[in-house]
Amino acid sequence: MTRLARILVLLLLFPTLTFAQQAKLRGEIEAISKQANGIVGVGIMDLKTRETLLINQDHKFPMQSTFKFPLAMAVLDLVDKGKYKLDQKIHVTKAQLDPDTHSPMRDKRLDQDFDITIGELLSYSVSESDNNACDILFELAGGTKKVNDYIHSLGVKDIAIVATEKEMKAGWNVQYTNFARPSAYLQLLEIVYKGKALSKPSHDFLWKILVAGPTGLKRIKGLLPEGTVVAHKTGTSGTNDKGVAAATNDLGIIKLNNQKDIAVVVFVSDATAKIDTRELVIAQIAKAAADYYGGK
Repeated sequence: MTRLARILVLLLLFPTLTFAQQAKLRGEIEAISKQANGIVGVGIMDLKTRETLLINQDHKFPMQSTFKFPLAMAVLDLVDKGKYKLDQKIHVTKAQLDPDTHSPMRDKRLDQDFDITIGELLSYSVSESDNNACDILFELAGGTKKVNDYIHSLGVKDIAIVATEKEMKAGWNVQYTNFARPSAYLQLLEIVYKGKALSKPSHDFLWKILVAGPTGLKRIKGLLPEGTVVAHKTGTSGTNDKGVAAATNDLGIIKLNNQKDIAVVVFVSDATAKIDTRELVIAQIAKAAADYYGGK
């Protein structure tokens, strides 16, 4: 066989091998997903080659607090445009704080009026998933429609941001109006990874608060080697009286030891498995993706 012939064979063979290997990964993920007793949406992308795997892409998944990631992008865009500064202080009154929601920011300040910087609000919202900080940021951004329009302007269309944290509390079905398909978050993660939308200072700040979060340690990070860098955002719903959890989500960028970086999006929706199992599903999918791309 001539050298040219060998090259032609390799060019024909590699796509087949990649397809076969990806088919194996898909099968592994689909088997893992069955444990959730729900609908599992997955998006995985090699951020260098853009090789992509999507599962249940056509389903609209409730985002829950994962929407705090695009909200942060929208606020940082306003910082880049000069409307706000990260060190700018905002006065927050007790009346703005929901006393019955997850809010480390409120708990630390004993339900009293206080001043806080926009940077601190972003950190609370993204890193600690603070719901009060989130809704104050929505006010600063001009409302959900402004944030939604900004994200759509980036070319990310399969996402809808229409309800605040407070509005989602109004009824079980409201959370489903805030939806995304897996590919939408792959797009957003790629945009952030490539530094396309924000200035370098804003990009670096966003990356820092995505990495710093103490939430979701049993999800994407759960089965990865200790010390693996993961920039991610979680989202979690309650469970209704039928034992159904609308959303157990995690999405982010994993930096692998072989210098490859991958984006992983996992939505576990309308699931009846216990929270430990739902989180394990996310962890196992992330590990399967890391093993697949880490070994290439």
